[in-house]
Amino acid sequence: MSKYYVNKLMLAIDRTDDAINAFKADPVGFIEAWEVAGAAPVPPYPGGGRLSPVERDAFEAWDYAALYAMGANPYVLWQVHRSLHIDVPGFELAAAFRTAVAPYGYPDFSTDEISKRGESDP
Repeated sequence: MSKYYVNKLMLAIDRTDDAINAFKADPVGFIEAWEVAGAAPVPPYPGGGRLSPVERDAFEAWDYAALYAMGANPYVLWQVHRSLHIDVPGFELAAAFRTAVAPYGYPDFSTDEISKRGESDP
């Protein structure tokens, strides 16, 4: 799993109202277009810029609890979820979100490889 790509895709979804609407209308098409656009960025993305099948499935179904469990940035995840469900009253949406992610506790959200190895940053 690449938290980098998961977080990057969430930011792309939430970038504009048009992007949010495009993702809501056709998640598969949105993801495919995003991967095509990211196929040869300058500078290149580490690892090539593609989602794993599990990540793709979670995005296509907007399974935010699965994304949370995988370590997606919780602040970005909440913002995207809120943008995708703007028609739901905030307190109801927040309660449902908390209930869905609670079983997963506090996954490791870090994307810093150095901190994962326990080394100090020079």
